[in-house]
Amino acid sequence: MPEIVEVGERPYVALRGKVAMDGIGAFADRMGEVIDWLAAKEIAPNDAPFFKYDVVDMEAGLVLEIGFPVDDLRSGEGEIVTGVLPAGRYATATYHGHPDGLLGATGDLLAWAEEQGLEWDADGAHWTARLEIYRSDPREVPDMNDWDTDLQFKLKD
Repeated sequence: MPEIVEVGERPYVALRGKVAMDGIGAFADRMGEVIDWLAAKEIAPNDAPFFKYDVVDMEAGLVLEIGFPVDDLRSGEGEIVTGVLPAGRYATATYHGHPDGLLGATGDLLAWAEEQGLEWDADGAHWTARLEIYRSDPREVPDMNDWDTDLQFKLKD
């Protein structure tokens, strides 16, 4: 069951890109570039990796970031960007299962929020913070059907 949680600011490091819906998997495969950059800077993530959907436009494509929250925020380089996930109220739900089911889980969260009369912190296709947080480490949970993913979508203040 979804819930509303209050979350503080979270600095992060990420790789930003524009991709088509069918290119999300290939973009996810580039997570290693962020890990390598963090390792080179001797920065340790302080929480699980995430996708941040900045623009969701099914026809024109997605603008998204794949990254990690960190304590030590520095300037990015090249395709690596840094930022801060804003503090505030987030509609949150945990999805258990293969990532292929995330589209349906997202639809469920969007529908729940509409039923509750909640407003997103978004301007059309542009979102302030629409996150998929990947709680399961593939090295420890190799079966993708057993993965846990938190959906966190920022609500209007």
